[in-house]
Amino acid sequence: MSTYRIAEAADVLGVSDDTVRRWIDGGRVTARTEDGRTVIDGPDLARLAESLADHPDRESTRASAVSARNRLGGIVTRVVKDTVMAQVEMVCGPHRMVSLMSTEAAEELGLAPGVRAIASVKSTNVVVERP
Repeated sequence: MSTYRIAEAADVLGVSDDTVRRWIDGGRVTARTEDGRTVIDGPDLARLAESLADHPDRESTRASAVSARNRLGGIVTRVVKDTVMAQVEMVCGPHRMVSLMSTEAAEELGLAPGVRAIASVKSTNVVVERP
């Protein structure tokens, strides 16, 4: 399972480290201590990212200044696979991205909720890759 340190979680969500700490203190996301560092489990961060995308009631984010025409770092929130195709949903800062790819590609990339990924946007296609 993927885990994220506070700074990594903040980067994925496009907010400050202090905002993530406030959300942990307020119970909005669960964190634990691992090797003396505070970490958030990937699936928990994915749920938070999804809730932020569904209800954008947060402060302006660093990600809002990023050009959407290139690469957007984020977190996978959902993967639906059948025998041939996979639908991969991500939250990249305040943006929800959905990509359709082969199931084989999704499995090769190890895409699952909580995994950090990059959405490369070109025209109407979204290409997902691992950082």
